[in-house]
Amino acid sequence: MKPTDFRFHHHLRVRWAEVDMQKIVFNPHYLMYFDCAIADYWRALAMPYEAAMQLLDGDIFLRKTTVEFNASARMDDRLDVALRCDRIGNSSMTFVGAIFRDGQLLNAGELVYVFADPATQTSRPVPAPLRALIEAYESGQPVTQVQTGDWATLQQPASSVRTAVFVEEQGIAREDEWDAADATAVHAVVTNLLGMPVATGRLLPDGAADSGSARIGRMAVDRTLRGSGVGRQVIDALEQAARARGDQRIALSAQRSAEGFYQRLGYQPVGEPYDEVGIAHIGMARLL
Repeated sequence: MKPTDFRFHHHLRVRWAEVDMQKIVFNPHYLMYFDCAIADYWRALAMPYEAAMQLLDGDIFLRKTTVEFNASARMDDRLDVALRCDRIGNSSMTFVGAIFRDGQLLNAGELVYVFADPATQTSRPVPAPLRALIEAYESGQPVTQVQTGDWATLQQPASSVRTAVFVEEQGIAREDEWDAADATAVHAVVTNLLGMPVATGRLLPDGAADSGSARIGRMAVDRTLRGSGVGRQVIDALEQAARARGDQRIALSAQRSAEGFYQRLGYQPVGEPYDEVGIAHIGMARLL
């Protein structure tokens, strides 16, 4: 097997606690590496795992695993844990895994999971939407969709993400989250192929309607999918909408924890940091 045989790759560094007296990775830890990778696999599918399992009325349990050891990893090695779903049966899903170091195959594995009732752990058929999502990912297709529109069209999915992030996670009062600007804004929502909204944001004029400047706000990404690229999809969609109406500059108010994310997209700090609803922010802007 080669790294190019896989679409999905999870990268990690071997820690001191994972090495045994032979100064190599203790063999059960390779199963942990595969388990860490499978958790990240669901993120690659833009699938918030717990919420998705509730939607699909089931859960996924490991039934069988095998590991073939070819060479040993050592402390501080950087490993590439690759996974591929090779087969989906009636209720089971078979994943092939491989652990590489600088392209060298260290371990190969097979993991068989079963979709089952979470209470009784009795098997159930793999739901058709989950099957379609995995097949789309493994065939190289996009696993998310981006929609832009007005509040009347996107209120339900946008509100769902914003409530989870701002109200439930960050503790912002509900009355501070909703305002009249939603009715006039352009909204963007990213959904996965299960139909679950996972990220949103809105676009407003920054100042006078003919100023040529726009403002992005209410950026929210599902907690489990931050860093997966769905936030960037929202920004790209809103920037495209801004260009289409002739805007030349976009400003935004970034939470300090997300400042690095916006800088990677070309936004630069403007002015001094400040607090908004008890959360540290900084103004940022970029030219289109």
